[in-house]
Amino acid sequence: MMWMCVTVFLLWMRSGRCTDKANTSDLIEYTAADFYEKLHSGKMMFIYFEHQVSPTISLFLVELEKSVEALQDYGVLVGKVNCNKELVYTYCAEEQLLHTAFLFRGGKEFLSFDLDTIFDVNSIVSEVLFAILRDEIKYVHTDADLLAMEKAARGKKDIVLGYVCSLGTQEHRSIMETAYVYGSKYQFILITGGPVLKHLGVNESSPSSRVWFLHCRVHSGFMTPMTSERCPLTRMRKPLSTLSLHSFLQLMEAPLVTEVYDDPSSVQPPQFPYQQTPQVFLFSHPATEHLDLDTATTLAWRLRGLALLLLVHRQSPAVKTLDEYNAAYRLPEKSLEVKYLTLNSLDEVLVLFADQEKDEEEEEEDEEDNEGKLDDEIAAAVFENRGTLSDMDSVTQLTSDNFHSAVAQSGLTVVLFYLKWDAVSMAFLSSFIEVAERLADSEVNKVQMSVVDCSEWTDLCAAQPGSAVPFQPITAFPSVLLLHPQHPAQHFRGMLGSESLHRFIMISRVASPVRLSTLEEVQSFLLEVPHPELAGYQLDRVVGLFEAQTQTAAFTEAAKSLRGDALTGLLTDELAEKWAADHTVDLPAVLVFPSWRTHTHPFTLPASSSAEELLTHINTALLHPMPELTVENLPSFLLLGKALLLLFVGEEEDKIGRRQNQALVKEMRTLVESEGETMERYLACWIHLGRTPAGMSVLGSYVGSMPPLPALVLTHLPSGDQIYQYPPNTPIVASSVLHWLQRVEDGTESPTGLLDEDSWPPAFEFYDFLKIMDMQEPDSAQQQTPKEEEEEVNVKEHVVVEDMTGDNRHAHSEL
Repeated sequence: MMWMCVTVFLLWMRSGRCTDKANTSDLIEYTAADFYEKLHSGKMMFIYFEHQVSPTISLFLVELEKSVEALQDYGVLVGKVNCNKELVYTYCAEEQLLHTAFLFRGGKEFLSFDLDTIFDVNSIVSEVLFAILRDEIKYVHTDADLLAMEKAARGKKDIVLGYVCSLGTQEHRSIMETAYVYGSKYQFILITGGPVLKHLGVNESSPSSRVWFLHCRVHSGFMTPMTSERCPLTRMRKPLSTLSLHSFLQLMEAPLVTEVYDDPSSVQPPQFPYQQTPQVFLFSHPATEHLDLDTATTLAWRLRGLALLLLVHRQSPAVKTLDEYNAAYRLPEKSLEVKYLTLNSLDEVLVLFADQEKDEEEEEEDEEDNEGKLDDEIAAAVFENRGTLSDMDSVTQLTSDNFHSAVAQSGLTVVLFYLKWDAVSMAFLSSFIEVAERLADSEVNKVQMSVVDCSEWTDLCAAQPGSAVPFQPITAFPSVLLLHPQHPAQHFRGMLGSESLHRFIMISRVASPVRLSTLEEVQSFLLEVPHPELAGYQLDRVVGLFEAQTQTAAFTEAAKSLRGDALTGLLTDELAEKWAADHTVDLPAVLVFPSWRTHTHPFTLPASSSAEELLTHINTALLHPMPELTVENLPSFLLLGKALLLLFVGEEEDKIGRRQNQALVKEMRTLVESEGETMERYLACWIHLGRTPAGMSVLGSYVGSMPPLPALVLTHLPSGDQIYQYPPNTPIVASSVLHWLQRVEDGTESPTGLLDEDSWPPAFEFYDFLKIMDMQEPDSAQQQTPKEEEEEVNVKEHVVVEDMTGDNRHAHSEL
């Protein structure tokens, strides 16, 4: 069911590509004043100065418009100036510039392009990025040039060597886009033919582009028996695209040989980002340990890019494989079955995977639509549709210029901070717009839905504390803040979906706390909803009772933190005393009315003098003792920082099954309520696999296969990543579960597996391109603020052509 939803989402993304932008134009036409203003800002601009529109020029302008979104992702503004309407000095005066487009950088002309070289969107994007990265991407003509580059890179950087049949193609663009992201991590080299291809064993007449990874940074102890002056290389076997190249570079970061002490059947399948890569197991004996490691290393180099190699130490008691087998392998299939072999030579393994590779290539030729498919299909769909943004008419696009005035004019401003190249941001943007349209249709007033593109307005998103903006620097994407004039910003920490965001916004519109002055207002607060749009939601309520206004400081502060999650009310003076007397409550007090409990039986809490302590008590009271875990409430549960004690129950086929599930949940609730402090460290909850089918994949990943139901699992322990499974087929009763938890605490219970760190994806760090692309390395290719020592922009009445022979070109790291 979950994958069906993903498929529908992908089909929707693809089908919307052509219709979303019908009858619209992204190509900005600048006036002379606009052009000079943008130029003075120092931003990079790719501009065409239009004189006469011939059929050829018309076709170019169509392709130029297609490149707008792609180049904006890399900080390049794209537009045109109509010289027939007004003149721009130099560029509109000479007709020989009719077939030329210009790239401006730092207030100066950086490079010009003949239209014959930028004939479509791929050539425009690739040539512009090639110009920006001209100091980072090397171009070699001979094998001697390549050898010199390898010697220079040895011990410092690995090399990505790309061969494209011609410049300006889709393949050329793929290499340029990848180099923009990985340029500080790898040395990129480009070739278009010549003697280098002979060294690589490629026929120059071959029509297909190629990529090789040269392992120049590798430790000498892992070198293959090559000449010492050449770096070992691995060829990318899949057709060249931005996505396949990105996946290939991820695979090149995998360990060459991994030593394990478990049986292959017990070894975890490859985790993200290698989950689609086969595993090969070789076995090592204590007497030949060093020789076995050398053999494994040799084979690993020959399998590089095809499979991951693991060396299994037979001396471990956990290894149960029969001695007659000396190898095994596991393919990335649903069954995850390990197949065992008796090899006479290592070539037999190579033949096995060579045949598999041949089959895959034939499938790719038959089904071109499957080329470049990523494991994360949603990310792939967003990437392919990055030029197709949702209709933004229902939201306000905030910038550094209009931010303060826009927030001041609205009673509540909801702001989404996003990045165009982040798949999660782009997926959530659609939900955000859906909420904006829903609020407009239901005539909800005084709520302004706004977005900030942090790839464009970095100064706003990264504003430091003490500046004029009412929030801390945005460090995770997407992020949603709710801004009330004269109040601190509110973070939305719920599920990234339209329903949870809509609920949060509607509750946030209500004052927190609401000051109640009559008994009728109190009854209305407890029994009615403040807006018809909240009628379908279960609402938690919290009421503070105080003898005097001076006692309310801590409660008022706690109420601000609860805004958006619960409705809060405040009673003081005589009304509070009367309410307390009628309900036998000692003042001061806080009454908590959870949505899962009748309003006639609230929890009574002492009014703490500490807002933080009071908030903790309120959240504990609001939490159901045995809540049902769903996709929507998972984020709030994880924020509690407790170990999750998860009861998985199946879908009931009849009343008997329903009663059995209810009895299991009741038994676990009895355990939680009876053991008090002992169970305080755990968050016990249950997942109904019929209502939450995604739970089946979660359970399978926890224990390696689908166990019999019901199943009880302990995970997300603060002490580590271990996963424990309650013994299958053992009755789940409170006393037995308590003893099992005690064995886990004592360390006498063996874990079933380990929690993969990518199971709950972390928020992306601001402008960490590698984490945005693959959550792989935090120190790479970060966009940085231009240094203050940069040359001054020297633009007065016209553009000064930059001296291309000088040393004043900015490095790519300063883009």
